Amino acid sequence: MQLALNEKRLLLELVKTGTGTPAELGKTLDRPAESVIQYGGLLSQKSLAEVDRSVSVRLSLTEEGNRYLTEGLPERQLYTSFGDSSPMAELNQHPHAKIGLGWMKRLGWVKIENGIVTKTGPAESSPIESALLSPDTTPPEVQKELLKRGLAIEEESVRYTIRITEEGRLLAAAGVDLTEETGTLTSDQISSGAWRDLTLRRYDITKKPRPVWPGKTHPYQRLIDEMRRILLDMGFTELYGSVVQGAFWNFDALFQPQDHPAREMQDTFHLKERSSLPTGWEQVRDIHEHGGETSSCGWGGCWDPEKAKATVLRTHTTSLSIQHLASHPKPPVKAFCIGRVYRRETIDPTHLPEFEQLEGIVMDDDVSFRHLLGYLKEFYGRMGFSNVRFRPAYFPYTEPSVE
Repeated sequence: MQLALNEKRLLLELVKTGTGTPAELGKTLDRPAESVIQYGGLLSQKSLAEVDRSVSVRLSLTEEGNRYLTEGLPERQLYTSFGDSSPMAELNQHPHAKIGLGWMKRLGWVKIENGIVTKTGPAESSPIESALLSPDTTPPEVQKELLKRGLAIEEESVRYTIRITEEGRLLAAAGVDLTEETGTLTSDQISSGAWRDLTLRRYDITKKPRPVWPGKTHPYQRLIDEMRRILLDMGFTELYGSVVQGAFWNFDALFQPQDHPAREMQDTFHLKERSSLPTGWEQVRDIHEHGGETSSCGWGGCWDPEKAKATVLRTHTTSLSIQHLASHPKPPVKAFCIGRVYRRETIDPTHLPEFEQLEGIVMDDDVSFRHLLGYLKEFYGRMGFSNVRFRPAYFPYTEPSVE
């Protein structure tokens, strides 16, 4: 049986110790622990040793958890901040009101009636408060709550143990030659003939190489690529554009009023840069203020061009569609966009502040709502959905609307 020099050295060391950790064996062999694990793995493939891998998980407090261990949990800080009772409005001014109020009620420390928060009695230490002292020894349900609240994290530690087998002992007893083997020859060794005096390492040319797994496209990206291919096959042109858009194209050109809540800081990512208004922006202003030359009466008020010069991270890809229509006013037009958009959403299992949006637009003579339904049915049919049905629905920005 062919063994590399380091495999032989590890085997002979295991004959003395029987078992050991990579760190212990590496100290004796003067090799890194990672290398010893590799040698042990090679010996285990030949049934000369066994490598045991054990994983242990422990909980440790996060920075936030350590701070609350010192200062007290939000519910404890909020509880100690008022007397026997307090109006809800006053408690909402406390920095920990959002988290602490719900937990106080959940723990039975307070009751809320007619907008007044009243203590129910002494607030006993909660399981989570006790768990902060020793998160690793608390019941599983409390540990789960610590992880959920971001007060602790799981840390994995891996321990390897290498143990010699009976076959390994028999091979070592039969004698192991520790002569160093040469695995790579230099040009000088070959030209001078010195290679003839070297102990050459043998190679098994029948042994299969380690498998190499190629990278794969992420399933989400594969879905986006498939939708793009289908729409291109249906004759649409793809639109591209910057994620930074002027408020004029993102809001005003779509006739969203300048006092609409969606334009505020809490819903949209605003940037400090300013954008210029396109030629003909006065027509958009007139439609906002009094309807312009259309039959609309507009939104009324005074349209502010400075507000339209603001820049934002685009909240939808419609800002690209309206610019395409403005630069291609004559039909036919068939275009689509698949792009990332940004909104100030609270992160939860179904929401992120950035996501992809797909939209298409068709402009031509005599196209109708029936054409829209036909395009949608054809698109989903090519996606693999053979049974596509539509039902009336209400959406405040489109009329008529379907799902």
